[in-house]
Amino acid sequence: MLAVREALDFLLSAARPVAEVENIPTLEANGRVLARAVVSGMNVPGHDNTQMDGYAVRAADCASGEATLTVSQRIPAGHVGSPLLPGCAARIFTGALIPEGADAVVMQEQCEASDGLVTVRHAPKVGEWIRRTGEDISVGSVILAAGTRLRSQELGLAASIGMAELAVRRKLRVAVFFTGDELAMPGEPLAAGAIYNSNRFTLRALLENLGCEVRDFGIVPDSLEATRKVLRQAADGNDLIITSGGVSVGEEDHIKPAVEAEGKLNMWQIAVKPGKPLAFGEVGQAFFLGLPGNPVSSFVTFLLFVRPFLLRLQGAEAPARPRGMLVRADFAWPKADRRNEFLRVRLNARDGLDLFPNQGSGVLTSTVWGDGLLDNPPGNPIAPGDLVRFIPFSELMY
Repeated sequence: MLAVREALDFLLSAARPVAEVENIPTLEANGRVLARAVVSGMNVPGHDNTQMDGYAVRAADCASGEATLTVSQRIPAGHVGSPLLPGCAARIFTGALIPEGADAVVMQEQCEASDGLVTVRHAPKVGEWIRRTGEDISVGSVILAAGTRLRSQELGLAASIGMAELAVRRKLRVAVFFTGDELAMPGEPLAAGAIYNSNRFTLRALLENLGCEVRDFGIVPDSLEATRKVLRQAADGNDLIITSGGVSVGEEDHIKPAVEAEGKLNMWQIAVKPGKPLAFGEVGQAFFLGLPGNPVSSFVTFLLFVRPFLLRLQGAEAPARPRGMLVRADFAWPKADRRNEFLRVRLNARDGLDLFPNQGSGVLTSTVWGDGLLDNPPGNPIAPGDLVRFIPFSELMY
């Protein structure tokens, strides 16, 4: 079995980012991956402007700390004032351009206005409360690198330099199907021995969170012939095939022989708990990832392996391994496993971690109860008070 890091390195080394690029409106680019760097054609701010509501002044006129000046003009944001003469002040509002001749702004709380005059009870320094031209972005600078996965803040930054469109990689086309004669869909009556197909809902939502175009081939019967047929269909026109179930070594587990018959299998077992059986290969022009059928195993292996692989296929310059953080364990885990364990935990009111009592691979309630995963190395028992590596779900799902 491959170690977790070895398996992830192997996956990422095999990933080929999609080559097709499209220009789309910036308003529609949330979650997409930039194909080309964004270079600013302007300064931001474009001109010196005020950070505060107040009065634009000449600092020398206010050196006494108690100066009375004539209010010569009023400058709202979006308007251009006239040059400021000595002995005068301009009433100015946040974001408005600094008039020629002014070199400081005094906030209105330090001023008292009456009958066209203002008394400034402050000795400002030159540049006080002024945003300088280009202090955020200078013309010609790269503000977003190629490979950036666009979030709300990147979209706002692109819009701040007037980018109405962005060049992005096309969406990944991901085919999914789910094997098992026991699977039924919610809304259908459950026959004896049947279970509802929760993985279909979990995996589709995870893929949609990552901006993929999902093509769902549904539930496939437990037979080699049926599995091979759907594999061929799923490989047509898609970048990646993801399956759930049938990757173990039982007589009714047909994924491994089906992939070997229709393509090739490059990786199969990983020293991870939950989720040891994880198949990786290729069918036609599509990559293939076969996840375990147990719902927690499927969920965890998606977060740890499928997500970074997808990001790499999208061309994203994303870290392969989540950063996580060191947090105190408020529980005991005395029996260490030989595999790398990922335990479902939750932050408590004492800034420590509580452990979900049942860590079984079929206990899906643990993923809703928990705030994230505890990355526990092989052979490592945990005592209360130990610092452990905690990975919040927020680092793993988008």
